[in-house]
Amino acid sequence: MATPGPARSQESALRKLWFAALIAAAAAVVTVAVPVIAGENKATTAAKSENAAEQTASRVLPSHRPGKTTTAKPGTTKPKTTATTAPPKKPGTTTTPTRKPTATPTKPVEPTIPKPPVVDSDEAGPAVAGPCVGTVIKPGQDAQSIVNSKPAGTTFCFAAGVHRISDTIRPKANQVLASAQRAVLTGSVPLTGWARSGSAWVVRGALPPAYGKSGECEDNKSNICYLREQLFLDGTHLTRVASVAAVKAGTFYADYAANAIYLGSNPAGHAVEMSKTATAIESGATGVAVRGLTIEHFASAPQAGALVSGPGWKVTANDVRWNHAVGVMLVKANSTKVDKNLIHHNGQLGLGQYSSAAAAVTRNVISSNNTDGFWIADWESGGIKSTRSSGTVSGNVIKSNKGIGMWADVADDGRVISDNQIVGNAADGIRYEISRNGTIEGNTVTGNGFGTGRGSGTSLWDGGGINVNTSTGVTIKGNRVSGNVNGVTIQSRTRGSGPWGTYLLRDVQVSGNTIEMTGGTQATGMVQNSGAAVPAGEVVFSGNKYVLDDLGTQRFARFGTKLTAAGWREAGLDTVGSFLAN
Repeated sequence: MATPGPARSQESALRKLWFAALIAAAAAVVTVAVPVIAGENKATTAAKSENAAEQTASRVLPSHRPGKTTTAKPGTTKPKTTATTAPPKKPGTTTTPTRKPTATPTKPVEPTIPKPPVVDSDEAGPAVAGPCVGTVIKPGQDAQSIVNSKPAGTTFCFAAGVHRISDTIRPKANQVLASAQRAVLTGSVPLTGWARSGSAWVVRGALPPAYGKSGECEDNKSNICYLREQLFLDGTHLTRVASVAAVKAGTFYADYAANAIYLGSNPAGHAVEMSKTATAIESGATGVAVRGLTIEHFASAPQAGALVSGPGWKVTANDVRWNHAVGVMLVKANSTKVDKNLIHHNGQLGLGQYSSAAAAVTRNVISSNNTDGFWIADWESGGIKSTRSSGTVSGNVIKSNKGIGMWADVADDGRVISDNQIVGNAADGIRYEISRNGTIEGNTVTGNGFGTGRGSGTSLWDGGGINVNTSTGVTIKGNRVSGNVNGVTIQSRTRGSGPWGTYLLRDVQVSGNTIEMTGGTQATGMVQNSGAAVPAGEVVFSGNKYVLDDLGTQRFARFGTKLTAAGWREAGLDTVGSFLAN
């Protein structure tokens, strides 16, 4: 075996030196990276802590509309490439200077359009719809014509894909409209033929004639929430603005007089759709079942629904989303059952119930409704509103709605609101107003009432977690009420007359609840105006547990008098309750 000569020995030594330098450079990169990772972990932990309450109430996971591909979340960027130290050159070598690359102009970047948030769940929605066996309806076929051609009792199975509904489907008695394949029923039409117009793009001839205002908007100056035609860019709901000058990326303006739509995002290479058909499904026939369908992009008028139920219907495991006004509407729908649906991101209200007795609304996820700017504090926006009806609202998740979570208003009678998780709604968690014979029991009501728009506030007149307004025969028991703008608020107002005579605040029992008020200006108590005085003994608080940040703070009120915990007890309100300092 030949022994290495001097040249080989020198080369070997240089190689060792080169490897040593490389290892040192790598160690330096690792040393710099460690604090970044630690900071990221800390930030992640903080974010999890802030969102803990909402995560507890949520049973939902992200999903995507059929046919869409997953892309990076809006606002994310590619990770930066970490620079590494180049290994030193071997002794004796020369370095050829490199020419700097010639700078090339970069194209302006289009603003990122966010992907539409979509709700999914393994306990509600199309995932739990089950099988469908019956007459198949394929995308592109006239669904209403097929349904109309078959007798009562027929089952129709919508095949996978997008079904454009130009005429409202009107089922006959006991017919079933279902899908086991997450079929999408859409009320929108594609918009094409866009032309550049200044900094925006315009298309003409797609709008209906101008129509009058209805409803109340949060912004009562521009008053545009009532306009029904929504725009969607690649499925993302765009925000309507009040003038051409206000149009920017992610927004649009509809000029009904000129029949022109202005879009702030470049439509090239994107699918732009406009909601057009008012209603997907509506009928007064009895015993209809609607199951496993996604119902979206219907241009329903304020207080009208994309899905309108008749009596004895079973509305189960659907995904009702991104419709202009109400997602699911029960009209004269006695004994209808609405169960295990996802009802979210509708323009005004998730679910409405009018003149419907003994209806059951159970195990639904009703979230993020009022996307089109209806008045948050006091006009039929948010999660659920019921009028002149009765029945149960039980076992639902009602969260993050821009309005009231659950609202029984105007002559509801015998309403039971039980075992719901009502979280993070912008107005009252539960409001029971000018109605009677209500039971509010076993609900978790947290983080509600922190809207800051017109009519919102922090006094007992503005509401709280549970708000009883000028109603009779209401029992509030066994609820956990925590972290709301106020705890339990009892309001007596002058409200005129209804089907049982003058609306009055009488016979309200508040017992066995846990009411936590540990921050801000939160309070529990009663208020009355000068024309609606409440006789002694008509409002009873008994056996509740109050958790306060300070027992000496005036967190209670009795008709204008602020009280501490001791004062509340001395006033005869909850003499057997418990008061704890957090």
